[in-house]
Amino acid sequence: MESHGTGIRRVMVLAFCVAGIWSAYIYQGVLQETVSTKRFGPNNERFEHLAFLNLAQNVVCLIWSFMMIKIWSSGNSGGAPWWSFWSAGITNTIGPAMGIEALKYISYPAQVLAKSSKMIPVMLMGAIVYGIRYTVPEYVCTLLVAGGVSMFALLKTSSKTISKLAHPNAPAGYGLCFLNLTFDGFTNATQDSIKARYPKTSAWDIMLGMNLWGTIYNMIFMFGWSNASGFEAVQFCKQHPEAAWDILMYCLCGAVGQNFIFLTISRFGSLTNTTITTTRKFVSIVVSSVLSGNPLSTKQWTSVIMVFSGLSFQIYLKWRKLQRMSKKKKKSN
Repeated sequence: MESHGTGIRRVMVLAFCVAGIWSAYIYQGVLQETVSTKRFGPNNERFEHLAFLNLAQNVVCLIWSFMMIKIWSSGNSGGAPWWSFWSAGITNTIGPAMGIEALKYISYPAQVLAKSSKMIPVMLMGAIVYGIRYTVPEYVCTLLVAGGVSMFALLKTSSKTISKLAHPNAPAGYGLCFLNLTFDGFTNATQDSIKARYPKTSAWDIMLGMNLWGTIYNMIFMFGWSNASGFEAVQFCKQHPEAAWDILMYCLCGAVGQNFIFLTISRFGSLTNTTITTTRKFVSIVVSSVLSGNPLSTKQWTSVIMVFSGLSFQIYLKWRKLQRMSKKKKKSN
């Protein structure tokens, strides 16, 4: 009976994590799309300074992580010092800025699909630079994702979706997304290196260090000179309080979502978290198509399914690998 009760509790915690990640990030996606495409006020003005979203997100997550460390941490944890994240902070500032700027040129569903193809630059770098050999199933995954993204990019976007974009330009939008993924790869590699040097580094330590440097770099970029774009962004928010509210909610969704991701990884592992976040991206595209009026053609839906089939197959391969490793461990014991 006790194990049955424990099983039910685990299922309930997992359901809680899924609901938290989905609701936080799907709503954040809706807000991101709203801020980037909506026209505010009687003059139908656009919020052009999308990089300001990253600065606001950095500030909110910095405060949030500082509070969590003060609440949950017991003295000096022996984690990585805040200054060690300076280099990861650079790539983590540039990458997301490019990803969010892409929304000026391509639709939100296109951006989500493009950013889902992270495995492509990872495998290219691994094969070309490090000489890593990948299995045939891994190449099948990559071909499905690459084929789906390429097909989506080449298909004609509806005039209704194009009319919402500030500066429609597919090559520029997809190029920014690819650069975003490249910088993300450097960020992840640097974070892994820091964790290897400081094994006691917690998720909150990483969140604090990354957002501290992100805040510093974005503040310099947005307020470092007299005519910097940050002043215009603040003025826009003063003139249009609904835009400021959307940005605040966007930031809070990101901070809350991070909590659920940390909880999921600590209780169920990174593979479960990957599965939840991958399905969330698919649901985000559906929500954008239905609620935000971004209609997709049958061929575009086919390309979306291709991408998420490749991602699902990749998750399955990781699960099989974990199962094999677990069996070998049991045999050796």
